[in-house]
Amino acid sequence: MNDAPTRSSAPAATGPRRSVELDADEALRLLAGVPLGRIVFTRQALPAIRPVNHIVDDGQIVIRTHESGALVLSTREAGSRGVVVAYEADDIDMTTRLGWSTVVTGYCHPVTDPDDLARYERLLTPWSDQTMDQVVRIRPDLVTGIRLVEAG
Repeated sequence: MNDAPTRSSAPAATGPRRSVELDADEALRLLAGVPLGRIVFTRQALPAIRPVNHIVDDGQIVIRTHESGALVLSTREAGSRGVVVAYEADDIDMTTRLGWSTVVTGYCHPVTDPDDLARYERLLTPWSDQTMDQVVRIRPDLVTGIRLVEAG
């Protein structure tokens, strides 16, 4: 059985597209409106990318992960300064080729406050069946985004 996602058989748009810069507030608002993104961090001196679900809380991106995850290990090694990460999310229609993409760059820290941990465990249900017993929070230092619109 093939579990690959199906693609629309509708013809794809062929006209040119234009990229419009988003301001930081709009980019973060759009990111908050989708449940899935990709976190980019360094693992053994190489870039690593993982798809994760998230919430945006008070302007910060919050994700749950597991105790032995590479991201958790990186944040622990970095100590109080945190570890630099990038977080990307998008919503681009494959048929019309219209949509948006955002990238947040900032420091990632483990969440250690018991009240915050309990709150995020209620608000954020992992998509994976793996035990996700750790929570990390990304404080954005740079938020960028683009919207793909029809040219003309």
